[in-house]
Amino acid sequence: MDLLRYSISRLPTANPHLNFPAPLRRRSFTVRSSLSLPFSEEKAVYYKHLEAAVDVVERACRLCVHVKKSLFSSDGSILEKNDQTPVTIADFGVQALVSLEMSKLFPSIPLVAEEDSMFLHTNNLVDAVVDVLADRATSRDKLTQDDVLEAIDRGGKDAYAFGPKPATYWVLDPIDGTRGFVRGSEALYVVGLALVVDGEIVLGVMGCPNWQESHPDKSSSKNQENENAVSMSGIIMISHIGCGTWRNTLWETTNMMGGLLDNWIRCFVDDCQIVHEARFCIPDSQTWESLPLSLLYNATTEAEYVGSKEVLLLPACCGSLCKYLMVASGRASVFIQGAKAGKVIKAWDHAVGIICVHEAGGKVTDWRGSELDFAADQVKRRIIFPSGGVLVTNDSLHQAILEIISSGSLVDS
Repeated sequence: MDLLRYSISRLPTANPHLNFPAPLRRRSFTVRSSLSLPFSEEKAVYYKHLEAAVDVVERACRLCVHVKKSLFSSDGSILEKNDQTPVTIADFGVQALVSLEMSKLFPSIPLVAEEDSMFLHTNNLVDAVVDVLADRATSRDKLTQDDVLEAIDRGGKDAYAFGPKPATYWVLDPIDGTRGFVRGSEALYVVGLALVVDGEIVLGVMGCPNWQESHPDKSSSKNQENENAVSMSGIIMISHIGCGTWRNTLWETTNMMGGLLDNWIRCFVDDCQIVHEARFCIPDSQTWESLPLSLLYNATTEAEYVGSKEVLLLPACCGSLCKYLMVASGRASVFIQGAKAGKVIKAWDHAVGIICVHEAGGKVTDWRGSELDFAADQVKRRIIFPSGGVLVTNDSLHQAILEIISSGSLVDS
């Protein structure tokens, strides 16, 4: 990819309503221009923001793959946070990388993210994170421990407080689905980054290194396409308000360092119109019986037969963003999540998925049909408050499922 210098004149003007964090220590830096986006700059107000987000999420996915190769060594790279969710240096490395890059390009835009540096200090992991960033950040100066800790805490829970007015800010989930990440299997996990402007999500990028698809080898004749199909590994999904949702492969299975291919494909939600014919996915922490649709339908994981009183439940490990990715790509029809008493729902688990589904023709609401409010937490912008839970579907199914949820009716839909 070409190298491109960003001048200070390209940076956005600060919003006087916000208490912005100070930019990270200034250094000489070069930013890689990402592969051309599938729509023109004239159509996309936040084209440069999206271009930078694609580049940093791609590099973050490579960081994850690199770290995962050494997960099961004895160097203490897998640990437990206080909330008992597994975390590795990849989580902190991704957050530091995104924070470093976006602070250089857009210093007036804050970052809302999951991690803070206290855990690194407690477990003596600072050097490990510095090492994993050494060849991935674009700084020409050598990164120090202070650089990395400052970058992580720029998005941490104590970084800053927003004013009462809507804000412009990045929302990052460094690794959504960390439990899948540490299993050593091909379970899906997602690096997710979104930009929120005045309470509206305007762009998003999801990178999923373990996503598998097969594409025909373009060098083959039509008669040979099936035999010469090339197995592709990883997906990067992008969305910009008014420009649709698009996907690209991260790399070929046989050439994982090859970079993005010039192969953007438009994404659409599926066209299922009947509830019992839909393909559902739910959080791995919830059961089908805990959801209101279980009053009408049993769930089966057997694709061979789906009767009028049962729905197909797709296996989808760990985290919510991979479920959004499945709906936006048309692989699943519905993602439904119930809100649990005493358990908060975090903005970074949903923000990027919402715009990807919306721009692919789907809908995301709470169980009363209201849009999720990203300005409800006016201080930190970290928590959303969906009534009942979250419903993600194509447009055709949405109202029918809302009616089942609200009425508890046993009338077949």
